[in-house]
Amino acid sequence: MKCRGFSTLVLFIALPLLTTGAYADSFRDLAAQNFAVLGGTTVTNVPTSTITGNVGTYSGTTVTGFNSLLGVAVSDPQVTGGTVQAGTATAMTAQGDARSAFTTLMGLPGLNLTGDNLGGLTLGPGVYSFSSSAQLTGLLNLNFAGASGQTIVINIGSTLTTANGSSVVLEGWNPTDSVYWAVGSSATLGSTTAFEGNVIALTNDTLVTGATDGCGSVIALNGVVTLGSDTISTGCNSATTTTLEELGPGTTTPGITVTPEPNTFVLISCGLLAVIFLTFHKSRAGSLI
Repeated sequence: MKCRGFSTLVLFIALPLLTTGAYADSFRDLAAQNFAVLGGTTVTNVPTSTITGNVGTYSGTTVTGFNSLLGVAVSDPQVTGGTVQAGTATAMTAQGDARSAFTTLMGLPGLNLTGDNLGGLTLGPGVYSFSSSAQLTGLLNLNFAGASGQTIVINIGSTLTTANGSSVVLEGWNPTDSVYWAVGSSATLGSTTAFEGNVIALTNDTLVTGATDGCGSVIALNGVVTLGSDTISTGCNSATTTTLEELGPGTTTPGITVTPEPNTFVLISCGLLAVIFLTFHKSRAGSLI
């Protein structure tokens, strides 16, 4: 019986460890492709946008509003730090990595915020979920409190919609921190929304005129990314991210702070301490016999 209990405890520890590995690998592989915009079937850009990073499609090959050539990476004056890749092998790899990341994200348990508007909230590192749709009206503060290598994940069962002029701001953030939005249907960023984070939508992404994503990628797994004079940058730094100070005088941090459930690191730490305790106890008991 003791042996069976010990095996169960080891399994309890191993599962979070495996989850953490897949979680990190999915993000690392996706980031390595450096796609600021990636469509499943089509990328549409009318009239012009400002993109830092690659623009591409796969398995579809239609790109409008950018220079493009089937299967070949080409340059475009709207794109810096990358190229336009319609149906290239690199775009194919990026779509595979994005799908893997999406599956991992959607499988992470998180604090359920269903029914809450994201506007007015302050979220720290952790996982948050909406069983159906999510809306952002106003300002959402993502507060990393100066910590390094932290991640905020927001899983949404169906649609993500932001009202015109909404903002996502990063506080206490540094370039080793990251934000992921997994959207089970489609994402729409309203006009002049100042957004932050990597958006991976199962179907479509639409950025209305003047919307920005200063720190992340906009990815549609099965559908279309539609742009309209927008700005997207994978180069997350203080020059591209939105902070509270940049929003102007009188802006305050939202007053409702949401704390997620204990993260995987805490669970692993507790499990390891338990194993060490049991191993020490067993060894001590054996020495007394």
